[in-house]
Amino acid sequence: MRLGNGSASSTGLGLMAATLLLAACSGGNDEQPPAETAEKAAPAPVAPAPSAPAEPMPADADLTYAADPALAPPAAPEAGIGSGAKAIPAAIQGRWALDAGDCAARAGTDLTALVIDAKTLRFFESAGDLARVRERSANRIVADYKFSGEGEQWDRLMLLALVDGGRTLVRRDYGEGAAPEPMRYRRCTP
Repeated sequence: MRLGNGSASSTGLGLMAATLLLAACSGGNDEQPPAETAEKAAPAPVAPAPSAPAEPMPADADLTYAADPALAPPAAPEAGIGSGAKAIPAAIQGRWALDAGDCAARAGTDLTALVIDAKTLRFFESAGDLARVRERSANRIVADYKFSGEGEQWDRLMLLALVDGGRTLVRRDYGEGAAPEPMRYRRCTP
């Protein structure tokens, strides 16, 4: 028998070894259970594992960013913002909420909702337009945004990263006036 990298032969050996191991641990009782007991004891079919994302979700260590204080916010959005490598990753786009109840709330009453497209973050009373991408992967972006809302304008450096298999969006703000702790949003189903 030839063993190789993930060959059928190695899979067969693995099953044989598992069977022998179970037999050795059975306590020496070779009696067969009645047919109806065997049917009840049969394991339920195993659902297929969800397909893995193209890129692994960030680990907790990837939920921080060492902001360079010498790098000032851009005066205007960089050219090409909102497309390709200068867009918010597609996996992050969608509707999110800090409070799951806001997922079902109608527009204007969804106080903790956050709607993200390729270049804009829309909150209850403000919006932030992507101005510069500092770091980007399929499940994480660190970028500068130009915000406006309630008659004011401000710049904000922000990290957005998916965790929990893409069901949770972690938002971490940097700079003056930033929240000290990250915020965790749940994905709203369409």
